[in-house]
Amino acid sequence: MPTMDYAASMTLSEAPLGAPVRIHHLRARPEVSKRLRELGLCEDAVVSCIMKGHGNIICALRNTRIGLDRHLAGSILVSSDE
Repeated sequence: MPTMDYAASMTLSEAPLGAPVRIHHLRARPEVSKRLRELGLCEDAVVSCIMKGHGNIICALRNTRIGLDRHLAGSILVSSDE
């Protein structure tokens, strides 16, 4: 597994709209991180933010859309998938 360059990372809530990003680390409580992984929001998954507004973020993950509040999205570290 490649080492994470935290200087090049951002949170999912900071990710630009429409840009694919790769999840590197979940900083939520263990039970919340477990549930995120069950939903497919796990390390190495590629997601795109497709809508931001009113404190919520909608992400596209494979063929699914998942809604998260901005605080929870702020606990997911991502980096550009380029």
